[in-house]
Amino acid sequence: MDNIKTKEWLPEYEKLVSTAISMRKRSYAPYSHYCVGAALLSEDGTVFTGCNVENASYPVGICAERTAISKAVSEGHKKFKALAIAGALSKSNGSDFCAPCGMCRQFIREFCSEDFPIILAKADDSAEIKENKIYELKELLPDSFGPENLK
Repeated sequence: MDNIKTKEWLPEYEKLVSTAISMRKRSYAPYSHYCVGAALLSEDGTVFTGCNVENASYPVGICAERTAISKAVSEGHKKFKALAIAGALSKSNGSDFCAPCGMCRQFIREFCSEDFPIILAKADDSAEIKENKIYELKELLPDSFGPENLK
């Protein structure tokens, strides 16, 4: 596997990325056919998963990242170590780099610091991880607005 960014690759990221890739198969994407899986690592080591769920009324759908975070928060978790995302234009095993949308970036920012790692995964059709990109949230959402701005 090739780490494109120079940020540190932690052993726990391997499972997180594999989980995100497998979650794509649970996507409900009958309109865009773009399937996304996410895996969120909480501070205590619990992994919360998510997939995108579309709706005929497009704005009603929810992205994989927000699904995973919502599941975690609903279970009492609000501190996180990393997020992995994998997406592609079908439910095949492969995936391509899929960055979070703007709404998801802001949603992540609500619970995570600006240096929070976001891993974008690319896999081949056998679901073997080929490449990854690791970003800090501040790279994807510069000059962000967070909870501390309202204190």
